[in-house]
Amino acid sequence: MKSLLPLCLAAAVAGFALPVASATNNTAIEGAVAELGSIHGTALACKQPALVSRARNAVQTTAPKTRAYGEIFENATSEAFLAQGRAACPDAQRLASQLAEAESKLGDSVRNAQ
Repeated sequence: MKSLLPLCLAAAVAGFALPVASATNNTAIEGAVAELGSIHGTALACKQPALVSRARNAVQTTAPKTRAYGEIFENATSEAFLAQGRAACPDAQRLASQLAEAESKLGDSVRNAQ
């Protein structure tokens, strides 16, 4: 029994060491998904349906299909939507350029993670 403990600990440490290498990429993806969620919420509040669809589609087609990324997107959307009630809407062109930049970040982050 005592000889199994060091073996189990070594296996646990080795198992935890593997995901650390991609933690930076996951953080970049999370940031890009959150940014897209924020733009999505702003576009919803400002009645910009084309940008709403584009932001949602960017996440659906580019980000890994996990619950965590979906929750990040939804939480960022909700926060931005609620915050927009206290601010003036940005013009559609500015919001579209922010969206294009966020789409690019997400695509780059996903490619770097592979």
